[in-house]
Amino acid sequence: MNSARRPVRWLVPLVLVVVWLGMGGAFGSYAGKLGEVSTNDQAAFLPRNAESTKVIEQQKAFNQQETLPAIVVWTTTEGGDISQAQQKAATVALQSLASAQGVDGAPSPAVRSGDGQALQGVLPLSPDLGEDLGEVLDKIQVAADAVPDTRAQLAGPAATQGDLGEAFAGIDGLLLGVALAAVLIILLLVYRSILLPFLIIISSVFALGVAGAIVYVLADNDIVRVDGQVQGILSILVIGAATDYALLLTARFREELATTSDRAAAAWAATRGSFGAITASAATVALGLLALLLSDLTNNRALGPVGAIGVVCAVLTTLTFLPAVLALMGKAAFWPAKPRSADAETGGHGIWRRAAHWVDSRPRQLWIITTALLLAGAAFFPALQSKGVPLDELFVNDAPSVAAQQTLGKHFPGGSGQPAVIIADADNQDAVQKAASRTPGVASARVVTSTPNGQPLVVDGRVRIDATLADAPDSDAAKKAVQNLRDQVHATDPSTLVGGYTAQQYDTQRTAEHDKNLIIPVVLAIILAILIVLLRSLLLPVLLVATVGLNYLATLGIAGLVFEHGFGFSGTDASVPLYGFVFLVALGVDYNIFLMSRVREETLRLGTREGMLRGLIATGGVITSAGVVLAATFAALIVIPLAFLAQIAFIVAFGVLLDTIVVRSLLVPALVRDIGRAVWWPSRLSREADHEHPNLTATDLAPNDRSGSYTV
Repeated sequence: MNSARRPVRWLVPLVLVVVWLGMGGAFGSYAGKLGEVSTNDQAAFLPRNAESTKVIEQQKAFNQQETLPAIVVWTTTEGGDISQAQQKAATVALQSLASAQGVDGAPSPAVRSGDGQALQGVLPLSPDLGEDLGEVLDKIQVAADAVPDTRAQLAGPAATQGDLGEAFAGIDGLLLGVALAAVLIILLLVYRSILLPFLIIISSVFALGVAGAIVYVLADNDIVRVDGQVQGILSILVIGAATDYALLLTARFREELATTSDRAAAAWAATRGSFGAITASAATVALGLLALLLSDLTNNRALGPVGAIGVVCAVLTTLTFLPAVLALMGKAAFWPAKPRSADAETGGHGIWRRAAHWVDSRPRQLWIITTALLLAGAAFFPALQSKGVPLDELFVNDAPSVAAQQTLGKHFPGGSGQPAVIIADADNQDAVQKAASRTPGVASARVVTSTPNGQPLVVDGRVRIDATLADAPDSDAAKKAVQNLRDQVHATDPSTLVGGYTAQQYDTQRTAEHDKNLIIPVVLAIILAILIVLLRSLLLPVLLVATVGLNYLATLGIAGLVFEHGFGFSGTDASVPLYGFVFLVALGVDYNIFLMSRVREETLRLGTREGMLRGLIATGGVITSAGVVLAATFAALIVIPLAFLAQIAFIVAFGVLLDTIVVRSLLVPALVRDIGRAVWWPSRLSREADHEHPNLTATDLAPNDRSGSYTV
């Protein structure tokens, strides 16, 4: 090669490395700053068009400003009746907080329960306290503890939001640290190298930093809303995806180094050879996430673009920074191991040669058995109840707000402190109030008044009626009561609206069901279109989508059993099946893309049978490693003590491993081997005669010692 061009060849990767180092230094901190622009106020993520959301807007007119209620509940330390002195002391404690920072309105007096064994009082807090909420709740707890011979607990939306903030407190450091540690350990075991795992992790951290900076700007300008869940999933998704793509690229780089001593040429060939698979895989995940924009739930719509941004940044670092570093370091990147083709010396790792032998010798038996196993798991799919998570299961550990709500429910009507809010025309006030009062499941209904003598507060011709439900606000019975309440008041006055905490949960559940039925077909269509373009076939993409879909159903079936009998969950959040589908199906297709793009490459030269066997042997190790890495990173979500994230962690981790080990390693290769070249229909590969050897077995696929290519 012309010596004058040689410095230029090294200048490009050097510039890329310097640029990424600068970007890493400039944007690296933003992944940890997302908490500054995130909110854990669950009311900010309600369905846009739901009746309960409309109530929130109209409800503001009946208060001077929106508040976040904190409910204090007192019980005696001996378990007996509350005395008048204690009730008076509790009222004084509440009034002493009237001017406290964060309290936004007059506290209620302490009200005795019907059984005489508890008191409750409500303090309206400012909804925009942010990180100061915990400090305000601590002050309330100190004042409430001053009531003699009583135990004071904090319940209500403010206490729940405070516990959510506590749960997400370690998301910036702990979650990322656990995920990166898991990835590092796996990469050290896979590569037996010191440097390469750190290069891959640096690449993923750079991707996360850039993604965090972009999301920070969008959230700071109210273009997207970010909560702790979205923030946590972004970190895990970027680390997992960037590592997966890096594994594919470095595997190709290792193969190229076995055929050439030119580091730059090897890096370029590896990038060129893996570009199609990486970009197609990223497109399935990014477009699948963007389909969440069709959702009516704000947190789903937030996750869509946020996750897509993260995936794009992961691809960007993998295809620019990592090849540049590999071009500069060459074989030194693998130190102290010696880089060689994945198939060098042994014709592929023994386990993948045996897998290829099973696929080659008994393809029909293999795909029938694996399909039957997946169908058996899918048969338990109805066991996964996605009817919402009760408040006492919202947190994995024992949260103080949950215990307080349970105490409140023992002594007061289940819906105390969380009433159903009815907004009605003032002219129909009496009729609506009577209809609400006689609704099954409603303990009482009262009109919000503006004066001590009980004059109704009328705003723009509308009144507010608070209906206390008889059952706990997160129970199925309470949700049924809201349905009945809406039927009753709508029949009295169609313009009446019913909202409140229970109605919000009910509307969220119904919206999630609608979103699932709408978005899942859209994601399937997107994935199918990408596979058709990549593989230039119709039959094979349909088979691949069907296999990952079956894997999804089997995973949810097994998850339903594990959640109920292993973890003790009575149900899942209504959005869990949709999140599980988007991640599991889109990411599951990734591994089939990695496999089948290599199989097609080999098939063009050698025919379908030999191409399938060689593709399986060549990619088996790297794809399995990628699956283990992704499963480990999603499993790291369990460090955040929320049931929703624990459920997502299990579904994605288990489903990815099932897909990697069973679907991609056995089911898909066996189907392709059994169907033969017709699997490529209608491309020319389905019509051309295979260059196959009738007596060839997987053990005959031995590499050429010099090139690493196969000879027969």
